[in-house]
Amino acid sequence: MVQIYNDYKDHADFLTVYVREAHPTDEWQMKSNVKEDVCYAQPKTLAQRVAIANDFIKRFNYPIAFGIDDIDNAANDAYSAWPERFYIIDESGRIAYRGGMGPFHYNPDEVRGWLAGRYGEVKHDPPPTPTGASATSALLPTERTPGTD
Repeated sequence: MVQIYNDYKDHADFLTVYVREAHPTDEWQMKSNVKEDVCYAQPKTLAQRVAIANDFIKRFNYPIAFGIDDIDNAANDAYSAWPERFYIIDESGRIAYRGGMGPFHYNPDEVRGWLAGRYGEVKHDPPPTPTGASATSALLPTERTPGTD
């Protein structure tokens, strides 16, 4: 998402809204949370939710504007946002794009495609070839075609 933000921030406003904790320690914690040291209980107060959001922003140096749902989960309830979801709101305040529910239908490429259709595609140079590697080495066939020896 950060790359999409960097590519289109001059054309669109971006906002991340932190809603309920997806895998809190007191509900449905996952091993990946422990491995990544992202372990929080489900916030019971707005102050706790703000503290978790601030930790995320600092820990990941997150550049996108960040909103925080109230403790009554009004944004989550209005947008069916949990655990993650993309929306694009147009200039008239209408939903122009409603992404699928995460994690299985959460698709940043769809968001990029919508923005590219509206503002033009942003292309990136391919990553540099490692030193000493041939640019064509990845293009060599792995099987011989009969009669081409």
